[in-house]
Amino acid sequence: MFQYTELLIRTAYGYVKDLHAAEDIVQEVFIKFYHQQENYEERGEVKAFLIKMTVNKSKDYLKSWAYKKILIQNKFFPPAGKRYADELIRKDEQTIVEDAIIGLPLKQQEVLIHYYFNEMTIPDIANILSIPESTVKTRLIRGRELLRNQLSGIQWEVFLNE
Repeated sequence: MFQYTELLIRTAYGYVKDLHAAEDIVQEVFIKFYHQQENYEERGEVKAFLIKMTVNKSKDYLKSWAYKKILIQNKFFPPAGKRYADELIRKDEQTIVEDAIIGLPLKQQEVLIHYYFNEMTIPDIANILSIPESTVKTRLIRGRELLRNQLSGIQWEVFLNE
């Protein structure tokens, strides 16, 4: 648990964008792995197996009513708090990038999240998603291209202030 918790939380967070939900997902993954440990066949690394379980749990969470309910609550009742203009700009631009990534097809979205946010290698991503490495490379290229096209017309205020 100590060895993989941080990695699994980052993986889940890449999908669900909520730290508490990511922690809950990782907890469920460890509980499920513990109870089904005798059924686990050593065909590869435990790390890859746990990441695969985390990805599947995260996808299940995104399909759940609980997630959709949270989205609706945050849309109509945003959390209150005092923020500074620079922080708002940075958050706004981060949201633009996140929305652009979420707007991509799932195949490109998964690969980009694992590669950039989870800092995983191409062979690791191929192992987790059960696809060839060449497919991962192709999805990375296409994902970057789609992002570049989506974000090309935006003027980034962070760069204007420097």
